[in-house]
Amino acid sequence: MKQLLIMALIAFVLPFSLNAQEDAGGISTEMLKDMHDRYTKSNSVALQNAIRNNSIKDLAKNRYSNGSQDTYFSNRVATKGITNQQKSGRCWLFTGLNVLRPMVIEKYNLNEFEFSQSYLFFYDQLEKANLFLEGIIDTRDKPMDDRKVDWLLKNPIGDGGQWTGLVDLVEKYGAIPADVMPESYQADNTAMMSKLLRMKLREDALFLRRMAANGDKIKAIERKKVEMLSEIYRILALSLGEPIQQFQWRYKDADGKTSEMKSYTPQSFYKEFVGIDLNDFVMFMNDPSREYNKLYEIEYDRHRVDGRNWKYINLDISQIKDFAKASILDNQAMYFSCDVGKQLDSKNGYLDLANYDYSSLMGVNFGMDKKQRIQTYASGSSHGMTLVAVDLLNDKPNKWLLENSWGKSGFNGHLIMTDDWFNEYMFRLVIHKKYISAEVLKMLEMKPIMLPPWDPMFSPEL
Repeated sequence: MKQLLIMALIAFVLPFSLNAQEDAGGISTEMLKDMHDRYTKSNSVALQNAIRNNSIKDLAKNRYSNGSQDTYFSNRVATKGITNQQKSGRCWLFTGLNVLRPMVIEKYNLNEFEFSQSYLFFYDQLEKANLFLEGIIDTRDKPMDDRKVDWLLKNPIGDGGQWTGLVDLVEKYGAIPADVMPESYQADNTAMMSKLLRMKLREDALFLRRMAANGDKIKAIERKKVEMLSEIYRILALSLGEPIQQFQWRYKDADGKTSEMKSYTPQSFYKEFVGIDLNDFVMFMNDPSREYNKLYEIEYDRHRVDGRNWKYINLDISQIKDFAKASILDNQAMYFSCDVGKQLDSKNGYLDLANYDYSSLMGVNFGMDKKQRIQTYASGSSHGMTLVAVDLLNDKPNKWLLENSWGKSGFNGHLIMTDDWFNEYMFRLVIHKKYISAEVLKMLEMKPIMLPPWDPMFSPEL
């Protein structure tokens, strides 16, 4: 009876407003009736009640997989400890430093070690502020609705990033232990600080553009920029603390022996305790929406004005996995980024294409492949983690292990991903050149194809 009343009301009231829309591509009375008929034929009251009163994700969970995850890995990089980025978008920074951390632990026989994320984060934000203001100066003669100006103003600064940014920061500023410059509340909770930085930088951008419009010389504009950066420095220093320039430090190894106390600068500490050339690492992307075996570069995808844009080789997924396997077998962790929110069972720390079946629940097919998801912005790199293990069956990957930076959540601070999930949602992987074939390394000599900053692949890990 209720459904009959609804249809009678639709038939009487809607024609006056809807039929006029038919020629303009609007929704007509007939279209609504057809939708209603299709819906009533295909649904049950029980399904409606379930979906309206429960979490869609909980209902779509494939219960058959509960408790069935195999947590054994045939090959694993030796790691110790779990880090926690808290409520911040600094996964790229934690991930990059977690690639280096096992080297220090193994080299000095330590039970634990962690780099200071706050130290490099301070300079990351200062350098990004300078990059933004220089972008504003470079585009000072362009109209406000120019696409690049519009993009800059929408993206003045953020706490996300990627591997190339870490390389540029470490090369310029070195690195220090976590206990020398520990995390502050604002480092762990970046939202408000980031909001203030964005507000101030947008205000500064308008001022610099007014100076240019009034005919001020470039030297005067650059001097004003330096004054503006001093205010950014103040916000960062109050929020994170000023970066340490020199410190004394010693450590106790796993055998209980204490080293001598020594004085370090951040640069000398990195050189002694890590000492590897980060430029020997190569970034790969698996983007089926673009041609493979080509070198790409993304404009403005860097952290320093005098740094380098992110360059990557777009490669078939099978080759990337072969290089990754070789790295793990040699005890070398890797920087890895992916679309972590897709098919994630966060409670168990499990990434599997079969975790959730939304198509069956809704009776609607969700059928885009990886290429289509990228082209429509339905999927992209959203989170960075450290790839530390692979489980090989007949010498082929069955599943992989990621060291996360969300504390001890998931699988003891890690995420397990199936090899099929790797294929669909892995985007970036950074691998040392010694594990890469000469043929692929030669691609680095190509002239890179420059992509604009609004490209779908410009998506900093958070």
